[in-house]
Amino acid sequence: MKKHQPWVPPLGKIPTSLAPIVKIQKKHYGDVLNPTRWWGRMPRLFWLVALFVGWLERKKARLSPELRAILMTRVSQQCHCAFCIDANSLRLAQRCNAMEKVQAVAHWPCSTLFSEAERAALDYADAMTATPPMITDQQKATLKSFYDDDAICEMTALVAFQNLSARFNAALDIPSQGLCDVKRNPNA
Repeated sequence: MKKHQPWVPPLGKIPTSLAPIVKIQKKHYGDVLNPTRWWGRMPRLFWLVALFVGWLERKKARLSPELRAILMTRVSQQCHCAFCIDANSLRLAQRCNAMEKVQAVAHWPCSTLFSEAERAALDYADAMTATPPMITDQQKATLKSFYDDDAICEMTALVAFQNLSARFNAALDIPSQGLCDVKRNPNA
């Protein structure tokens, strides 16, 4: 089957206002990340999105780095975003120091690798990502048994952000970049 081409072409030259982001991406990943070439059409909006991500990923976040990566990976999978699955799988592999958990996210209900708190968060993320969102009273109660209201609010913002990112990228068919290639680098 022939893969279709993205219907909105990426920018060849990224606006200079995004130079700090481009510099960080090149240093960390060795290249400009694919979504930057699309978001670059709206530099001010891209900066707002980048600031939002920065806030969600801050050192004093209410959710652990590993949990954030688990949730972002799962939402990416649910939205079928090739780039997000790639980037967030890399982030998760780095944060949990193992590929087994990365590979288990897609089948988390059957996996024993997730704590009860992580399972409650994953269930919530799946329900939030459904269209329309379908969160039950039982899911809310289970979530509240592990997380306080502030953590739940932050988790909701994280899942909502990842839905925005993954749906944007998937709609524009933004490809992965081989950041977390399990076959090439099993210890990513």
